[in-house]
Amino acid sequence: MPQLPGTDLTVSDLCLGGNVFGWTADEPTSFAVLDRFLDATPSPLRPFVDTAESYNAGRSEQIIGDWMASRGVRDRVLVATKASRTGKEHPLAAAEIRAAAERSLRNLQVDTIDLYYAHWDDPTTPLEETMAAFEELVQAGKVRHLAASNYSAARLTEALQTSDRLGAARFTALQMHYNLMERSEFEGELRDVVTAQDMGTLPYYSLAKGFLTGKYRAGEQVDSPRAEGASMYVGKRGDRVLTALAEIAGAHGVAMPAVALRWLADRPTVVAPIASARTVEQLADLLPMQDLALADDERQALDDASA
Repeated sequence: MPQLPGTDLTVSDLCLGGNVFGWTADEPTSFAVLDRFLDATPSPLRPFVDTAESYNAGRSEQIIGDWMASRGVRDRVLVATKASRTGKEHPLAAAEIRAAAERSLRNLQVDTIDLYYAHWDDPTTPLEETMAAFEELVQAGKVRHLAASNYSAARLTEALQTSDRLGAARFTALQMHYNLMERSEFEGELRDVVTAQDMGTLPYYSLAKGFLTGKYRAGEQVDSPRAEGASMYVGKRGDRVLTALAEIAGAHGVAMPAVALRWLADRPTVVAPIASARTVEQLADLLPMQDLALADDERQALDDASA
């Protein structure tokens, strides 16, 4: 049962990414995706949804907030959002953090944000100011737990040390770029820090910008806003990974994305991989990861193919 270390947050095996809501998924489609995700999350787990104030200029938060209000499911859903840097000179200055949190609370129509991220590091603002501002939000009951996103090992360590020195709430989790095609950035010093500090991780781009769905192969044209990003993985290594995914997916009778997400969910420190779906049909390919059990040799085959 996935639980974020150091918190009372017991979450779904899959974290649903809200970046597509209000972008490639309009409001009715977003509601349908969220409805299906809610229905497919087995009790006592709570559906975990990830968004940010910068996703589609706040529209993603608004859609999630409208959905929770219309369905009356706030108490059943865990929501993570982020104080982002878009259009800000000092995004993690105290005043900016306070303003960002208030906007997100209004957009989401909630009294408390379950998990609140620093979306990107802000080297222009002293960490003492940033962590004290986050602590204010926790003490005020506006935020339950804190997390970092896109931090280096050195800066994450420094932020944690700063919190400890101030007696303030610490980052309990890290969101980072990590998947079968992107391993080296995390599997090193950064993972060592997370492990030593007993933090959880929530990887984004879990499907390598869609590449791990198997749709993007050499010579094939796919009409998708993610096609350009996914194309960077086309090649011999990408072919090895897709071949291994296809073989394992076939053996289990599931779609390739479910296998890629299960591999990631089984990695050390990972609490739940983040993946988005712009249709209910896309979500259907992801959901089987929640019940999927990979054998040791299957995980090893994916390790070897992606090495």
